[in-house]
Amino acid sequence: MAIWLMKSEPDAFSINDLKHRQRESWDGVRNFQARNYMRDMKQGDVVLFYHSSCKVPAIVGTATVSKTAHPDPSCWDPKSPYYDPKSTAETPRWDQVELTFESILKKPLTLAVLKSWPELDGFPLIQKGSRLSVMPVEEHYWHILKSRILCEK
Repeated sequence: MAIWLMKSEPDAFSINDLKHRQRESWDGVRNFQARNYMRDMKQGDVVLFYHSSCKVPAIVGTATVSKTAHPDPSCWDPKSPYYDPKSTAETPRWDQVELTFESILKKPLTLAVLKSWPELDGFPLIQKGSRLSVMPVEEHYWHILKSRILCEK
């Protein structure tokens, strides 16, 4: 089982949206490295759900990967903001995974708090310029984060 962190802007799609829907496809990823990480995801992997580009960025909940990478149909829709004319059904460039809601943290782990923990030094999320919307969480960092996460389902 691998651990991943996935970022979403809460005004576009929040942890509460995932809780309400229970399952959702994670579409619209248009960064090759983030796409490649999604291709590495396995069913049952844990996802830390992170609210980004908001007043208080934070890890706010957890989900699991319920369906592995498959073509993202938004790239073929000319009306979609994620349309990519270079992507075809025969050679899709972009993938999506499906997530299933697991929990909302009782207390979000804010970026400011994460930055204050010396044991997270080197954690990509807190590195300046770390902009990937999908990233792996190394086991060392997962153990630190897991020890602080108290969830409600």
